[in-house]
Amino acid sequence: MEMMDVVNDKDEVVGQVDKEDVYKKLLCHWIVHVLIFNDEGKLALQLRHPNLSFAPNHWSTTVGGHVQAGESYEDATKREMREEVGVETPIEYFSKDSYHALGQPDKFIVCYRAKYNGPFQMEPEAVVEVEFFTIEEIKSMIEQGEKFHPELLFILKKYFL
Repeated sequence: MEMMDVVNDKDEVVGQVDKEDVYKKLLCHWIVHVLIFNDEGKLALQLRHPNLSFAPNHWSTTVGGHVQAGESYEDATKREMREEVGVETPIEYFSKDSYHALGQPDKFIVCYRAKYNGPFQMEPEAVVEVEFFTIEEIKSMIEQGEKFHPELLFILKKYFL
């Protein structure tokens, strides 16, 4: 059972519950994302596995995931990087946003940036592939109807598009 911190609208921890209850009860919690750029300035995106329960076959940030109970944003980021794409590289804080989506619990999304050229060792049950794209290529993919994880779309529209 994966336990998560529940936070209030001031981003203060007010309790801990298991991940299933976070989504059943629409409780506010923490999410991390990592934007990995290569030396050419291209952004790495992961294609999510078709068997995932949320946003299967969608492009997502290189790394993203839940912050576990008692874990810091930075520790969760490093753990998710190891788990999803087998990468350990320096990260730097990029942004923190309050995120609201209909039918989903509210979240505080913290993004980090990293520079890394590969290779990636994908978690086979979660990630189909990781590929680098220019921001213009990503914009074109969105316009052509490619599927993007809603949190990635939020980040892209707020900071890059």
